[in-house]
Amino acid sequence: MEMRELLELYENKAPEIVFHWKDPETEAEGWTVINSLRGGAAGGGTRMREGLDMNEVLSLAKTMEVKFTVSGPPIGGAKSGINFNPDDPRKKGVLERWYNAVSPLLKSYYGTGGDLNVDEIHEVIPITEEAGVWHPQEGVFNGHFKPNEADKINRIGQLRLGVIKVLENADYSPDLARKYTVADMITGFGVAEAVKHYYDVHGASVEGKRAIVQGFGNVGSAAAFFLSKMGARVVGIIDRAGGVIKEEGFSYDEIVELFRKKKGNALIAEDMIPFEEMNRRIWNLPAEIFAPCAASRLVTRDQITELMDTGLEVISCGANVPFADKEIFFGPIMEYTDGQVSLIPDFISNCGMARVFAYFMERRVSLDDQDIFNDTSETIRKAILNIFKQNPTRKNFSRTAFEIALKQLI
Repeated sequence: MEMRELLELYENKAPEIVFHWKDPETEAEGWTVINSLRGGAAGGGTRMREGLDMNEVLSLAKTMEVKFTVSGPPIGGAKSGINFNPDDPRKKGVLERWYNAVSPLLKSYYGTGGDLNVDEIHEVIPITEEAGVWHPQEGVFNGHFKPNEADKINRIGQLRLGVIKVLENADYSPDLARKYTVADMITGFGVAEAVKHYYDVHGASVEGKRAIVQGFGNVGSAAAFFLSKMGARVVGIIDRAGGVIKEEGFSYDEIVELFRKKKGNALIAEDMIPFEEMNRRIWNLPAEIFAPCAASRLVTRDQITELMDTGLEVISCGANVPFADKEIFFGPIMEYTDGQVSLIPDFISNCGMARVFAYFMERRVSLDDQDIFNDTSETIRKAILNIFKQNPTRKNFSRTAFEIALKQLI
């Protein structure tokens, strides 16, 4: 079957479970969509935003299922979404009633975590605990891994420690004094490693290649840090309010400085170029690497065409579906891009966090920084090698990636 047919089959297949909730005390409404209980369980985070609908949750659940074919464990995809304003002071009460309602799923076969506007550490873990759930991933342990009680306690403990573990190795942290955690750095690390492995399998090197990074939040700032560390030259960073450009590339120390200076998820720099001007200039800046790490569905066909005209070779997606397509997976802009340059899809390049969860759940493992990060790097390398074996050209990388994933799901 051709990739398009596989995709159509997969997209149109109804999800196995849809859980729909209406809050008795506010106008909040929520859905958990479990695309399938592949391997006995399903996983996917909880998001909250005003205007969210079931369709958004469904498409994210299907995306998670594709991601698990790369990151493991081999389970189904799921997602939870609550249509409510996250800045409303009643948010905590909404989350408490939501997690109470959904707790039977979380005890048996569904694992969740933080996502847009819902914090893993400060909201998901304490609130699910109050609702009688041992850990937000308990359902995945029970449904998929089926460990005995003692083993479950050990691995849940390991998972808890691992995700919020403060980094002690300067190779993975831009500032040891700032106490950055695994969760702060791993996604951007994967985005950069994907680029490195891509060049490796094609017998080239990332060193000296010029890179543009879009977004300077958790993912973009870490991707810039790791790209710079491996010898790529970051030439431009565009963020919501503006950006910075240096055609010969920022030095590693300059990137570290920008990382330390960011306020929350925002780029802060002395010589910030205002957004309008930045948005005109960045797309025709000569660069081989592009890492879209901002919000979903922003990148236009014109922007991609401009980047190609100045030498673009590879795109590593930090954002889920960075292209301004409405299709769940493979819209026209994505398809056009994939046919012109090497496009590493989000479910490979940004699978870091999902992989970390899998790493800590699968068995008793080392909590050493290097071992945790190497495991994510190896996972991404294997996925890229797999694609290269089927398609040694530099084009239609994402098409091949989807074909490999969908054959495991259909």
